[in-house]
Amino acid sequence: MRLQLFQKTTVSIFAGLLVLGAPGIGAAESLAGRKGDSRYPVYFAPGSTGGCQKAYRAYVATGSHSAYASTPFNWATEFMICARANATSQKAAEAQALKSCQSAKKSYKVTTAGACSIAASK
Repeated sequence: MRLQLFQKTTVSIFAGLLVLGAPGIGAAESLAGRKGDSRYPVYFAPGSTGGCQKAYRAYVATGSHSAYASTPFNWATEFMICARANATSQKAAEAQALKSCQSAKKSYKVTTAGACSIAASK
């Protein structure tokens, strides 16, 4: 009789712990609205327009793993190349964004923009 009561009590306790702990086990926090891991500050010149600002805003708004790559901002030319990518993991997004930035740099044949690097990723 005591063994049966002990087993029922143990099962009830474990069931209660499972119910209380389960929401935190599989629940992933949304990445939307977060800047993620910032490697260096992203800067846009006041009054500038272009796709890089839109790409950065889209990167921040994305709720999945994504990365934003760009060349450094050059005050002399006010010119930069950028890219954004989404992927299943942070590393994959970084690789895709970097590859896309380098591809755009080759396409525009720009030598004064500097090297592409990951500015932020999440």
